[in-house]
Amino acid sequence: MVRVLLIVVLVLAVAALVSFVMGYNRIRAADIRVSEALSGIDVELMRRASLIPSLVHTVQTFAAHEKAILDHVTNARAALASATTGKSVAQRSAAEKELDSALAPLLALGQHYPQLNSSQNFLQLQTSLADTENTLAFARQYYNDAVATVNRLITTIPWMFVAPLVGVSEREFYQTPR
Repeated sequence: MVRVLLIVVLVLAVAALVSFVMGYNRIRAADIRVSEALSGIDVELMRRASLIPSLVHTVQTFAAHEKAILDHVTNARAALASATTGKSVAQRSAAEKELDSALAPLLALGQHYPQLNSSQNFLQLQTSLADTENTLAFARQYYNDAVATVNRLITTIPWMFVAPLVGVSEREFYQTPR
């Protein structure tokens, strides 16, 4: 009788250990996917920010007296670069919103300066910005899907008991800056 009880306890202990290891691996993998997805957003934000100096230079050659607009874009770009080095998703989103609001009047200058709007460099930069926006939208969606997966995982039984031991907590979604 003692032998059977010992075997049952041993089997239950091994099953608990296997379950913990599986849960640990699953939660860590989901958490790493979220971090990778956030890095993808950062890459696209920095790609977008790297287009800004060329855009500012192009506009500056045609509309040098629009200094306030150009300064606003430059400051917003610096804020975005700073936000991508931090941990806060909300800070990234706010910096992206600020850059969007700074770029709108800059891109609208093409309406006021026909020679700017016909500049091949300006048109290429607009196309590059549009392509980057599309890629950034995909990166945001991928990140939010990864966050939904990890949040769902750590709030369901049995993984909710493993998550605190792994050190993974709920992650915040990336809010579209509009």
